[in-house]
Amino acid sequence: MRRVFVAALAIALTACGSSTPAGPESVTLTIAANSIEGGKNSESAAWIKKWVIPEFEKTHQNVKVLFQSSGVEDEQYKTKIALDLKSKTGADVIDLDGIWVGEFAQAGYIKPLADVGGPAVDTWEGWGQIPQAVQGLGIFDGKKYALPQGTDGRVLFYNKTLFRKAGLPEPWQPASWQEIIDAGTKLKAAGVPIPIQINAGTAMGEATTMQGALPLLVGAGAEIYADRKWAGASQAMKDVLGFYQQIYGGSGLGDPKLQQEAKGRDTSFAQFAEGKIAILAESDYFWRSVIEPKAGVAPMADRDTAVGWAKIPAKQPGAGIRGQDFVSMSGGAVRALNPFSKNGKLAWELLAFMHSAEAIKSQLAGQVRISSRDDVNDEVLTADPMLKFVAEEVLPITAYRPPLAVYPQVSTALQEATAAIVGGQTPDAAAGAYQGKLEGLVGGAANIAG
Repeated sequence: MRRVFVAALAIALTACGSSTPAGPESVTLTIAANSIEGGKNSESAAWIKKWVIPEFEKTHQNVKVLFQSSGVEDEQYKTKIALDLKSKTGADVIDLDGIWVGEFAQAGYIKPLADVGGPAVDTWEGWGQIPQAVQGLGIFDGKKYALPQGTDGRVLFYNKTLFRKAGLPEPWQPASWQEIIDAGTKLKAAGVPIPIQINAGTAMGEATTMQGALPLLVGAGAEIYADRKWAGASQAMKDVLGFYQQIYGGSGLGDPKLQQEAKGRDTSFAQFAEGKIAILAESDYFWRSVIEPKAGVAPMADRDTAVGWAKIPAKQPGAGIRGQDFVSMSGGAVRALNPFSKNGKLAWELLAFMHSAEAIKSQLAGQVRISSRDDVNDEVLTADPMLKFVAEEVLPITAYRPPLAVYPQVSTALQEATAAIVGGQTPDAAAGAYQGKLEGLVGGAANIAG
């Protein structure tokens, strides 16, 4: 009887698998991005499906990675992701626009990376390769919520041929706003049609804010949002509007009509390429996609010899934010972790892998583009001195827009203030009107820095 019982027990144990150790349980991770093969951001989608997933699965044999692709308008994608996170569902690794980080953090939709991924987040090797200023794209209230995918930088482009005609030095690096005005005055005297183009008005939309108002504001020592307050009609704001007035208030240094055209920015691209604009404030996008000699929107066959670039100076040396002599603004996308992931630590491993040097070089696929990592930039930007300049000289001093839901409305108010200057208003009047609009947007004067 005892032998029968033992035999039966052995059969039962074998049947339920208790006689041998169970293998590791399979885990599924999901990546969500607003990219889709053959459609929006197609190259990114192909990289995730054909490189990220198979390469990660090679070293994580019990992990299956799925890709949740989208190819919709950004706001539609944002709404979908927000609804997923609100219901505590959604992908483990999520692509976001950097401008959404604060809004999602305040809503509780995302949490600091270390809260989800654990101690491995703080010891990740990549932090040492991403400049502190670039890390700011994924930081809110001093905490790291996301990893920057890539970024850009704003500079002053200038036409060397027109500079020589005006007797200006080359290379050129203005040390103050006044030196920009002085250069413009000489260019005007030399017969240059439009000495200076700084985007203004509402027709150019966010390009006015990012290429003009915000770089000037940080150059005057203030940020549009800092210490939980918005920049109002302060002296810094009046200084910014005063600089616009020097260009568009009858001096002839800039073209007011260009700021009011529906396609004024496109026109400015064409006029720079044609040698009619001497100084243009733009991002590195202008260099690599607009005046690119072969495939640019406004190609310049002699771009590499005729176009120079310079850092945007603070109003005067040391007057910029953080006591800087030079300033910039940047944008870009990030990746965050889903705080409701069932496998937070593993999700961090996937996110960190996607931001490794190997992965980023794979994504670039030979393209010369600025990445978030210094080690990658050192390797891939050697053939392009302009992009190398942005990566090495501009990104360490850059700043970012506040990632808050009300920001787009504040940006519009800024654009309207610059439009008022172009229309003939004084800096004091334009700043006062901006202050009134701002109070209505952000909940009153208590949320505004004087």
